[in-house]
Amino acid sequence: MELYLIRHTQPLVEKGICYGQTDLDLAPDFQAHFEAVRNQLPIIPQKVISSPLSRCRKLAEHLHPEVHLDERLMELHFGDWEMKAWNDIPMMELEPWMADYYRTAPPNGESLFQLEQRITAFLVELKAQDLKSVAVVAHGGPIRVMMGLLNDLPVEKWMGQKVEFGEVVRI
Repeated sequence: MELYLIRHTQPLVEKGICYGQTDLDLAPDFQAHFEAVRNQLPIIPQKVISSPLSRCRKLAEHLHPEVHLDERLMELHFGDWEMKAWNDIPMMELEPWMADYYRTAPPNGESLFQLEQRITAFLVELKAQDLKSVAVVAHGGPIRVMMGLLNDLPVEKWMGQKVEFGEVVRI
C-alpha cells in the first residue's frame, strides 16, 4: 500500500498558542496551499481519510470527492491548555508533562501514549483493508506517531520529526 501522510495547511491562530483539538479555521490563503499539496501527490489516492477537524477535512475534500472521517486522527488533546499561550501555562503544570509527555497528560487532556493507542488502532484497521493507495490528512502529532510506528523509531524520536504545514510524506 502506498500511504501518503498529509499535514493540514496553516491554521488561523497566533503563533505560540496551544490549540490541539480546537477546531480552527485555515489561514485566508488556504486555496493556494491546497493546490501545492495536490501537486505533491503523484497520483489520485484510492481513498482519503481525514481527521474531522475542519483544518484537515477542508483539505481532504479538495483532494478527493469522497472523504472518510476518523476521530482517531485528531491532534493530541491538550485539555485545559487548549487555546492558551504556551507562555501562560504555569511551569508547575508544564514541567511534569515536559519531563514525560509519553505517559503524562496535560490537565484533562491526553498523553502521547493515549495518542499512540488511537493511531495504532487506526493503522491496524487500515492495514486490514485491501487498498493500493491511501491519503491520510491529519495533524502534526498523529503524523509523527504514524511515521515513528511505521519506521520502527524509538518513542523518544517521534516528536522530533519535522512535518511542515501542507507537507506530504510518502510511506
